[in-house]
Amino acid sequence: MTQVEPYHRNVAMAFESYALYPQKTVAQNLASPLKSGRHARYSEQEQTQRINDVTTTLGINHLLDRLPKELSNGQRQRTALGRVLVRPADIYLLDEPLSHLDAKLRASMRAELKAIASRSSTTTLYVTHDYQEALALADRIAVLRTGKFIQIGTPEQIWREPIDTFVARSVGQPEINLVDAVVRGGRVRALGGGIEFAAPAALGLTEGQQLRVGLRPSELMVNREVHDHDWLRVAGRIRLTERLGRDVELDIEVGDGNLIVVERADRPHQEGDEVMLDIHLPNVHLFAGGEPDEDTARLGSALGHTAAPLPEALEEEVGE
Repeated sequence: MTQVEPYHRNVAMAFESYALYPQKTVAQNLASPLKSGRHARYSEQEQTQRINDVTTTLGINHLLDRLPKELSNGQRQRTALGRVLVRPADIYLLDEPLSHLDAKLRASMRAELKAIASRSSTTTLYVTHDYQEALALADRIAVLRTGKFIQIGTPEQIWREPIDTFVARSVGQPEINLVDAVVRGGRVRALGGGIEFAAPAALGLTEGQQLRVGLRPSELMVNREVHDHDWLRVAGRIRLTERLGRDVELDIEVGDGNLIVVERADRPHQEGDEVMLDIHLPNVHLFAGGEPDEDTARLGSALGHTAAPLPEALEEEVGE
């Protein structure tokens, strides 16, 4: 694409700042890509039909005569997206298109974008710092750090098999619990023995090896009475509770440290309660040990499953 003259690139882009023409109405802004004549020419009737179709889909067909200054942020965002979608393109580029919206409108627009994508076969490159948007909308996710691809995979792969602690911390809120651990007598021990399980043979861990154990707050279950050999069970005591809408965040003392757990708020939990935590062993991540501010590679899970490495061809700086 970098070898193609910009004039010949059939690309449609929505900017983070909307970039609407302030002197033009919504209808005129939407018509501007159809009048350029770069990739196709549309009759007045075809232009009107395309504008009607996209504004009906985005719910802004009653705003066609308004100027951008007369629109709310959400309406400006819909107009900017409409200008992208109004004509066929080889690729859509969306630069943090929902970043300026409030939480309620962002969730609504996310659902609209998902519906639009399901009806279109056009490749879309979507830039976001919001992991929920990435997990909800993407077929594949590329995680970048300091201009380099760190991991590329499906949402399931990014969630289940993060390639390192940076990727693991990038998806999920609250962040994944990362606790220091060590291999002793063929077992992985963390939090002063509060967490302990057999070292997976497939990973070839050695006596005294330093590790980090990763446990996602949403995958730790409280008092569920799981009796299966593929589950890890640890004892703890609830230190703090914080209501988060339909969920509750629990700060649970385990051994000589603590873990954050997210549970449904309709389950009765009180500060000071003694509890048992259960997590499926494939969801217990093992990372290499390191300094507190150092990101380290994922070795596998507590059952020995390992993550696929990043393809060598993708280990390059963006833009090279």
